[in-house]
Amino acid sequence: MILAFVMMDVSFIFPVKTKKQTQTENIVIVTLDGMRWQELFGGAEHALMLNKKFTKDSAGINEKFWKEDIDERRKELFPFIWSVIAKEGQIYGNRAYANDVDNANPYKYSYPGYNEIFTGYPDPAVNSNDKILNKNTNVLEFINKQPGYEGKVAAFTTWDVFPFILNQKRSGIYINADTDSLKFGSKNFSILNDMQFLAAEPIGVRPDIITYLAAKEYFKEYRPKVLFIGFDETDDFAHNGMYDQYLKSAHAEDGMIADLWNTIQLDPQYKNKTTLIITCDHGRGDGNKPSGNWCEHGDDVADAGQIWIAAIGPDTKPLGEVKTPSVLYQKQLAATFASLLGFHFTAEHPVAAPIERVYKK
Repeated sequence: MILAFVMMDVSFIFPVKTKKQTQTENIVIVTLDGMRWQELFGGAEHALMLNKKFTKDSAGINEKFWKEDIDERRKELFPFIWSVIAKEGQIYGNRAYANDVDNANPYKYSYPGYNEIFTGYPDPAVNSNDKILNKNTNVLEFINKQPGYEGKVAAFTTWDVFPFILNQKRSGIYINADTDSLKFGSKNFSILNDMQFLAAEPIGVRPDIITYLAAKEYFKEYRPKVLFIGFDETDDFAHNGMYDQYLKSAHAEDGMIADLWNTIQLDPQYKNKTTLIITCDHGRGDGNKPSGNWCEHGDDVADAGQIWIAAIGPDTKPLGEVKTPSVLYQKQLAATFASLLGFHFTAEHPVAAPIERVYKK
């Protein structure tokens, strides 16, 4: 379904262009699993920081992340997003301005959300987190088949279900998930391989920092054109009611994204030719509501389908935080990734239209 928007002089993330018209030659996609829009746009939530059930060291967390001013508070938690993307890119999903980004799938948890992100199809049959090979074609495998992109698409994820979500057997893209062996030649890979097997696993899988460093090393050595990094700690700490660790992981992930963006901007192959898109698979309950449960998500949790999108790159106008009332859907991202590279993503299933530039005349 094509969406209609009512707004004044607002550009959405990317115009739909042909390959010759776009400057983007590479895409980096990063997801923060289960990261609420409330923290992204409002910073740390005071009531949850002061609640000993969720925050053991309330004084320390309060000192680290609390600011009275909301703009300063969210920048304290996400300095890269609010210092760089807010100036040079675009950020969507602040529901305080009725600028909504939603799941189109009704389930509001991870496998259905990632399926929606990468296939453009909120398939009602994708309704569990079980390790079942996804029958739907994803945009990463589609791009991997395009001339000049063969073997240039890779995914590094903390969650071990991604080889099934992205159907590694069929797609043929390189996917490194959880404690997969890093079977490469460099010394750095050997060290990271030892670290991932020897490090503690506080959330049951390898820490996000190892996922990130493995992805960064692969990026530098193998020069992919499309790279997906899927972080996981925010969701796992939230499920365990550990608000302090949830905040710390979100802050650390923002730092990793900043480090990757700096690496991109120092490399002639990628500088001014790369679009970075950051989003999440689902939201969570709103703890400020009587029925809200910030720890959980799913079809029975109000607000859990509320998500957000941030983007920066050569084809993305510097609109910053978009405050115009509108609705975007997660399912639009797959076609948007392809459109940025000048491709029209098609599959055997329906694919939602990409996010386009829209003006009110």
